[in-house]
Amino acid sequence: MDEASSNQNDPGWINQQVSQVLQIEGYTLGSAKDDFLMRFSGRLNQPSEEAYQILSENLQPFHMLPIFRSENGTHVIYIKESLPTIAEPNRRTNYILFLVTFISILFAGLLTVYKGPETLNPLVIWADVKGKLDLALAFAVSMLAILTAHEFGHYFAARYHKTRVTLPFFIPFPLSPFGTMGAFIRLLEPPKNKKVLLDIGLAGPLAGLAVTIPVLIVGLNLSTVQPLPEVLPANFGFEGNSILYLALKYLIHGAWLPQPVSYQGLSPILYWIRYFFTGRPLPLGGIDITIHPVAWAGWAGLLVTSLNLLPAGQLDGGHLIYSLFGNRLKWIRPLIVVVLFVLGFIWSGWWLWAFMILLLGGRYAEPLDDITTLDRGRKALARLGLILFFLIFMPVPLVVI
Repeated sequence: MDEASSNQNDPGWINQQVSQVLQIEGYTLGSAKDDFLMRFSGRLNQPSEEAYQILSENLQPFHMLPIFRSENGTHVIYIKESLPTIAEPNRRTNYILFLVTFISILFAGLLTVYKGPETLNPLVIWADVKGKLDLALAFAVSMLAILTAHEFGHYFAARYHKTRVTLPFFIPFPLSPFGTMGAFIRLLEPPKNKKVLLDIGLAGPLAGLAVTIPVLIVGLNLSTVQPLPEVLPANFGFEGNSILYLALKYLIHGAWLPQPVSYQGLSPILYWIRYFFTGRPLPLGGIDITIHPVAWAGWAGLLVTSLNLLPAGQLDGGHLIYSLFGNRLKWIRPLIVVVLFVLGFIWSGWWLWAFMILLLGGRYAEPLDDITTLDRGRKALARLGLILFFLIFMPVPLVVI
């Protein structure tokens, strides 16, 4: 029997290691049906972050892992066998998906700038778009830059905290308006504590917005404001508004867009509250922005970031909420599902998101050390993340006639 196996089967040795960081009040040996070797309860005798570092380093050579939890006001330490090491996938897959996604987004950009008749004839389509390749390329580069910044925000935050992580996996979807369903990274091990969980979860949206907002400002400056017809043609669409998007349009073009012919006897504030949450009434005969492909990419960046910041489950917003409040706000997920279900009567896409949140379950990404709380700076950062969510959330992302 090697030393690691001997120590795993020696409760006295494990007790000695745990007693360095915990005033032990009781312990339990794990049975065959349990997923732990031993369970200790008591009070930590030093800050939890330092205690976890000490105990994990002492146990790691013997293939054991401590899990810190707080249960009924008591500190609990579970000793488990080390998690199996997950091999990093072949990076060739990441590179291929990146290239295919770029082509897919470029194709979506070509469809965006196409203004010819409805047809499947590639020669007719090419004749219309060949002079607009620069616009399609501008859209593709802007869109991919936003997605890349978002995912590498997660990636570099994980690497900073020495958490094993994959490169981003980009998802091509050429028949969608954006040519992609986004991208994701995969953590190959759990985050150490809530600080790490917040840093990894929030780094993506912040990095994405750091690219999205300049792209949107440039795109809106390239866009023009034009009158809307009294009768809209088929498949005419209005992109949704968030508080930030409305504000940027006002700052750049000097009007709250789309601007109606009249406010129908309402005050402008009440009119905009109604339009913000319903997309109605349509501003026929008013004025609106004719969105440039770069602005379209920036708007998509706002939408994607807001969806990721929904405070539920395994989404970035779920990591944020759990880091800040732990399990104290168990009502958040049901509330989000109900709100999305109600909004689904205005934009049916919310029903899909409500279903996805239900399907993914109510579990959050719990870190190894769940006792360590956020420091003051990270609490402020988490609250900033919540404010950003409300600033960029679009109740009605698209209105298509």
